[in-house]
Amino acid sequence: MAKAFFVLDDGRIFEGRSWAAMGKTFGEAVFQTGMTGYQETLTDPSYHKQVVVMTAPHIGNTGVNDFDNESKKYWVAGFVVRNPSTLTSNWRSENDLEAELIEQGIVGIQGVDTRAITRHLRDRGAMRVGIFSGENLTREEMVIEVRKQPAMAGAYLCADVSTPSTYIVPAIGQKRFTVAALDLGIKGATPRAMAERGIEVHVMPFDSTFEDIQAISPDGVFLSNGPGDPATMTATIDLVREILIAEVPVFGICFGHQILGRALGFETYKLQFGHRGINQPVMDKRTGKVEITAHNHGFALKAPTEGVFTTVFGPGQVTHVCLNDDVVEGLELSERGAFSVQYHPEAAAGPHDAAYLFDRFVQVMEKYPRKVATH
Repeated sequence: MAKAFFVLDDGRIFEGRSWAAMGKTFGEAVFQTGMTGYQETLTDPSYHKQVVVMTAPHIGNTGVNDFDNESKKYWVAGFVVRNPSTLTSNWRSENDLEAELIEQGIVGIQGVDTRAITRHLRDRGAMRVGIFSGENLTREEMVIEVRKQPAMAGAYLCADVSTPSTYIVPAIGQKRFTVAALDLGIKGATPRAMAERGIEVHVMPFDSTFEDIQAISPDGVFLSNGPGDPATMTATIDLVREILIAEVPVFGICFGHQILGRALGFETYKLQFGHRGINQPVMDKRTGKVEITAHNHGFALKAPTEGVFTTVFGPGQVTHVCLNDDVVEGLELSERGAFSVQYHPEAAAGPHDAAYLFDRFVQVMEKYPRKVATH
């Protein structure tokens, strides 16, 4: 087993052993605190261009299967674990994790102190990183290669992960609504959650126009999760403003929440180390109820967390905040059907405390029915 190196752009180097595919890879170093759900993490398009450090020490014991994939491929740039399981033991398993990582070309590293890496990233912030496995380079050469890589701030990535053409996820049971879902890096669990509520979901490319959306006469528009810096999404932000002007109900998750916020006139900013895991406490400010939620975001929205704010689309308020650091985790417009959350109600993986938000989307579409054009 060859030596492997986890090399951060501040010069810190962690030595481990090769695991998964050999070679070198680069991305933003982030840590994920979930003890389960590694397969959903690997296949989440929001992790595009990120090297994921799993804080749970033992990874891979349940293998992998096709059903738990959130997309058609593994999106992480690299995968870092302390102790990969040497045995796969689960009745649903169809393949060994390392074998699947090799097949997908994901470079990994094992045997590093993931707790020390996590503390370093928590204190210094997310940064560029490289994994070098079986490469004949000096430590100085590895650091130089890492420092040549682009940063996540300013990254425009949704074109890499979005569907090239529209596809339809049919409603389960009686069809009640039609929703246009803008694919900025959508996870498979999201249209499934809507389909279970009688929604026919048209998953559309990220660069769809207002006319494309109008053509299916949707009852609502969904803005998905996805990778990259929301400040780069100017065309999508303008599209959301057109949708709001037309008074079509809007529901955003994660990246979609940030884009809705920017469409309302708020700024976004880069978090020091982001929220990634399935155990983040979020409070609904309207009820005081606390939900344990799944997160994956490195950017956040700057919006007033107290009282009502005013936008060109009417008054609104921040509805949810993270109890760890007071980050804005949800907002709504008070007088029209638009709301969003920074976390993931579809979970996959994670707790289902927030699944009711899909029911809320249904209620919003009932309250604000699509306006029929008159001639």
